[in-house]
Amino acid sequence: MTHPRSALPVIAVAAVLALAGCTAEPAYAPRHVSGDTPAGDAVELAADGLDGALEELPAIVERVLEESGVPGAAVAVVKDDELLFADGFGVKVIGGDDPIDKETVFQIASMSKPIGATVVATQVDAGVVDWDTPAAPLVPGFALSDPWVTDHVTIGDLYAHRSGLPMAAGDDLEDVGYDRDEVLQRLRFEPLDPFRTTYNYANFGMTTGAQAVANAAGVDWETLSEQELYEPLGMDSTSSRYEDFVARDDRATLHALVGGKFQPLYERDPDAQSPAGGVSSNVVDIAKWMSLIIGQGSSAGTDLIDSEALTPAISAEVVSGHPPFPGRPGMYGYGFNVGSQPSGRVTLSHSGAFTLGAATNFQIVPELGLGVVALTNAGPVGAAEAIVAEFLDRVQFGESTRDWYPAYNGALAHYYAPAGDLAGETAPADPAASGPLESFVGTWSNEYFGDAVVELDGDTLVVKLGPDGGYEFDLEPWDGDTFAFVPTGENAPDGSLSSATFALGGGAGDRMTLQFFDANGLGTWTR
Repeated sequence: MTHPRSALPVIAVAAVLALAGCTAEPAYAPRHVSGDTPAGDAVELAADGLDGALEELPAIVERVLEESGVPGAAVAVVKDDELLFADGFGVKVIGGDDPIDKETVFQIASMSKPIGATVVATQVDAGVVDWDTPAAPLVPGFALSDPWVTDHVTIGDLYAHRSGLPMAAGDDLEDVGYDRDEVLQRLRFEPLDPFRTTYNYANFGMTTGAQAVANAAGVDWETLSEQELYEPLGMDSTSSRYEDFVARDDRATLHALVGGKFQPLYERDPDAQSPAGGVSSNVVDIAKWMSLIIGQGSSAGTDLIDSEALTPAISAEVVSGHPPFPGRPGMYGYGFNVGSQPSGRVTLSHSGAFTLGAATNFQIVPELGLGVVALTNAGPVGAAEAIVAEFLDRVQFGESTRDWYPAYNGALAHYYAPAGDLAGETAPADPAASGPLESFVGTWSNEYFGDAVVELDGDTLVVKLGPDGGYEFDLEPWDGDTFAFVPTGENAPDGSLSSATFALGGGAGDRMTLQFFDANGLGTWTR
């Protein structure tokens, strides 16, 4: 989930995790240090750190759920190969009585990225691809707006969000109904920022990298993930297909924050961007995966991935967030945030979120051989991050270093800011009259979004976008030939309102600009 209008990407990125501190330290020092001996600049662990944190963890979760209003969560803690804790809290559907347990499957949103990066690492280990393999030759028809960048962009570039694609590139195409192949083909129209020096969080950039790997392996991404990661690790409740998620009886329901309350209003099919946001899983399976990362590619005595293939993914590859004052920048590897704990210990992490109703977070502290994950069934308000952060504070310091829920909640509040240039605006008291409504009717062309059909239904103009005209909205008079419409979907929080402006006649011909879709200058249709 990303908001094209926002400078802060999905919760999954280091800008949010800067609340815990980020650094450019190497991702992998020694695997972990036994006892309480600090390594490097890390502070000494609290005397009863881990045992005390495990004892307090249920109370931490219950308190955060009560404070946030999130209906349910599942949490797991792993140390090396040992599952120390796994349990569910709250309910699958608000107002219901079906409890969440440790086996309940959640949509994990952008936590799919590091899991997908692990799948890529299996293929690097197998010699199918390398992180530095150019992507375009493996994805027929794929191109970016700069031919030189097209020739040189690698799988690693796409997994590090440093291809130059703008933030959220392609998300708007998914919103209006295009599938993965169509989205990837249309990325050629996106303007590019400087290659390899700019970090822009782009779900479909990463999806392009994954598609290149799958094509090289000769199998679809979803099957590749099963064969190379889920099945070998015994992740029996994990899938990269939405249909598998909805087929499970023990699954959590999405809850969106609307009118200040969490409500089970929407479903979210993320198959188009499955490598970046389409995994569903439970905390027991995620714990197995965290053990694999802690073990540098080995788990339960089985060597699944050579550490040399995995290490680039969990190493800092690009600056993901520059602090507004001298401080530690955010860093991103290939699908992983790479930062540090307040104790100085390196951390690997990622969050995930759908504003339509899911939020997740994990953090791994390799030096301690420790990983913790929290999955929730409500939109991003900071609950998952707060649970994880407070637990790790308790492990390392014996107490929390701050009140984490309000801190994360404030950082994520912008995700609920209504989108569109007319949001919060009052319609003119004495608007100019528009031209005859019939004059706006017709088929309008756009090389990026495809055709938009404008129809007249009684006295109302209706716009239909997408491959089958399935993304539909009404135009309401605003002022002259400017109309208002309510956008919908993952990137349009409650209260969003945008303009549709028509310019008829003149030397440029007839034009229609939908401001909500114009974040990258691609939102004008011609007739």
